[in-house]
Amino acid sequence: MARAVKKKVLVIHGPNLNMLGTREPETYGSQTLSDIDAAVKSYGAECGITVDTFQSNSESAIVEKIQSLVSGGIHGLIINPAAFTHTSIAIRDALLLLSVPIVEVHLSNIYRRESFRHTSLVADVAVGQIAGFGKTGYLLAVQAMAGLI
Repeated sequence: MARAVKKKVLVIHGPNLNMLGTREPETYGSQTLSDIDAAVKSYGAECGITVDTFQSNSESAIVEKIQSLVSGGIHGLIINPAAFTHTSIAIRDALLLLSVPIVEVHLSNIYRRESFRHTSLVADVAVGQIAGFGKTGYLLAVQAMAGLI
């Protein structure tokens, strides 16, 4: 009997998210990136999904990571582009290379913040966007991804 292939999802975290827990806790909460990664991996396992994570402060590293996914290996992508949400055409163009569902996540509600944060250059590439629920937003994205893949 053939063994079932476990679905694999990648979570990409953008710039400054490595500083969670110390960076503006009133906006981003007290959870660290390690806390979020552990939670999404654990919840992913409950949903029957293997979750890997990647964080970079470098736009080029994020683009290269996305490009490396073109040849396969994942069934879905969850991305928090952070500040690159509003500025990176390069990340948007790289996401267009993928043929898997993409869910955009933000810890804070970008529409309740400064007006320059109200525009997402990746929103129209994503299946959906989850914003404003802190760490729970990532878990909602995993749940959504389980239904999409």
